[in-house]
Amino acid sequence: MPKQVDHRGRREAIARALWRVVEQRGVTQLTMRVVAQEAGMSLGQLQHYFASRTAMLTFAMDFASEQTSVRIHQGLAKLGDRPHPRDVLRLTLAEMLPLHADARATSRMSAAYVLEALHDEAVHEQARRGLAQGRALVERLVHQAIADGHIDSGRDPATETNLLLALTGFTSLIELDVIEPQDALAAIDVHLDRLFRST
Repeated sequence: MPKQVDHRGRREAIARALWRVVEQRGVTQLTMRVVAQEAGMSLGQLQHYFASRTAMLTFAMDFASEQTSVRIHQGLAKLGDRPHPRDVLRLTLAEMLPLHADARATSRMSAAYVLEALHDEAVHEQARRGLAQGRALVERLVHQAIADGHIDSGRDPATETNLLLALTGFTSLIELDVIEPQDALAAIDVHLDRLFRST
């Protein structure tokens, strides 16, 4: 019998190799040849799965987003049934920061992807759509928290969402050792304490 090839598994392995290249060498070294070497395959083998650097980068970014979602869902499961929306938002914001190895890889991938998006229309649209979906999710959480009385009804969901997402700007400060991770988490906690009234 012919050997079954796990094509999805191969693509994910290539994506992880791409993450390592971005994390260890920087986006300037992100070529298909370098990623192939990192993945332990020939350039021809890699091109069997991805016809272009853009296609490879887009899959790697989508996979990174999926992994972030998995970590958030795992964290939510630990919070038990009907977790408080403040805890849900804190978990979501924390997973967007480079606080552990997987999140650091995702964070650096995101930075590379945004740089690519500035100069590639197709990547720009894909990145914009992904960010818009993520923002919409946070806004739904805020809107529900207002409806449930956890946040003052006078607050504007769109503005509060933008302020919450602005906290992910701590990424570059953490990456460049301007602040410590716990400083970012402390600032997030202060903001959430101000946003949520006592319940």
